[in-house]
Amino acid sequence: MTFKYLSNSPVINFVEVFKTNVDSEKLALKIIRSLTKRFPHYKVNFDLDDCDNILRIESKSRVNLSEIINLLEE
Repeated sequence: MTFKYLSNSPVINFVEVFKTNVDSEKLALKIIRSLTKRFPHYKVNFDLDDCDNILRIESKSRVNLSEIINLLEE
């Protein structure tokens, strides 16, 4: 198997993963909407099939953890 790197500059993505108690798709979608409204450049998703109900946030810049936590605690 061979791989060829096609980009001229390396792509660096920052990823933060949170263990949550979110257990419904309805609540997950509400949180995703809130986060993407406040941080439109973040890629946000939940893995509710994971035993830890993972919230994953990806960005090309550092993820603002304090603002994320504040928003989630509202």
